[in-house]
Amino acid sequence: MTRILPHDHEHRFATRAVHAGQVPEPLSGAVMTPIYQTSTYVQIRLGEHRGYEYARTQNPTREALERNVASLEGGTYGFAFGSGLAALDAVLKLLKSGDHVVCGDNVYGGTQRLMERIYAPLGLRFTFVDMRDVAAIEAAITPATRMVYCETPTNPMMNLVDLAAAGDLTQARGLLLVVDNTFATPFFQRPLEHGADLVLHSTTKYLNGHSDMVGGLLVTSRDDLAERLGFIQNAAGAVPGPMDCWLALRGLKTLPLRMRQHDANGRRIAGWLAARRDLTALYYPGLPAHPQHDLACRQMSGFGGMISLDLGDPARARRFVEATRVFALAESLGGVESLIGHPASMTHAAVPVAMRERMGLTESLVRLSCGIEDSEDLIADLEQAFERSATA
Repeated sequence: MTRILPHDHEHRFATRAVHAGQVPEPLSGAVMTPIYQTSTYVQIRLGEHRGYEYARTQNPTREALERNVASLEGGTYGFAFGSGLAALDAVLKLLKSGDHVVCGDNVYGGTQRLMERIYAPLGLRFTFVDMRDVAAIEAAITPATRMVYCETPTNPMMNLVDLAAAGDLTQARGLLLVVDNTFATPFFQRPLEHGADLVLHSTTKYLNGHSDMVGGLLVTSRDDLAERLGFIQNAAGAVPGPMDCWLALRGLKTLPLRMRQHDANGRRIAGWLAARRDLTALYYPGLPAHPQHDLACRQMSGFGGMISLDLGDPARARRFVEATRVFALAESLGGVESLIGHPASMTHAAVPVAMRERMGLTESLVRLSCGIEDSEDLIADLEQAFERSATA
């Protein structure tokens, strides 16, 4: 398992984004962490090595990434995986048959699919609740409950979970609180500071920020969880390759700069959308009209670039997502480029229709991932898409 270096918490966030977890390469003194593209390591003599035996277990590039993200989250241990879902898979392997999980009803569709289609048949039990109300979490807890799992803000409805209240609830009952922090990133929100035991990221998204790799990461400060996750990471072997780790590590160096621009564009575009009269609903926690705006201001230092809007007509929503020119119609989010998607048929297609309807995820909902382009160009693109999609 990868623990942060002794000095990794010494500096402020932007400095740690560039330097935390990394040391000069010993052979040449290279400033940038090398891509250790190897599967194995020479041993000094039988049973004696330099700390590295086999690349599934240890890789210096991966360790630098793990330490860096752990430092940014204010944690002690980091564990990198081949995807965000592989990271979630490792989290669920902390449990055993018969254990119960209380999960937010509005989570990434792949999260719900992994829980219900893979782990429920193996004996885990899941209850999906609206976590905007912490009382709903408490009401769902049973004697078999071992974990509370949430996203905040949620994908794609942009609902928030009160992390401090959830942390108090789970700590009082000895339950694990796991928070997917992919949308907010540690630049805007650090769940460990509010009582979370474990933070999950799809590094594919904002942490990497360039849409050129797939990965996941877990961070904790608990020694017992770290020991178990380190065993699972090695035993199950769902680790990322060194090139993907290097790409994520490179992306993290500009995370503060990118997140400021994502946030500025998100606020600007959300404000522009709020003035329109041809939307059924608009979801962005940075808007004062968002019902959880005050909570967002308390537990987040920024609101990011994710916006969802409901056009009220599924056919128009389809025309709208196909009409943009700067916003690319594609899965994923969090890259420097702006993306547009249709959650009901893309990211959340695996979610049962009844569950989608219950949370307000309609066929007319559109999700925007606002990149770092000029906001005026993004608004102009959306304006022409509104015009082109107005009539069939």
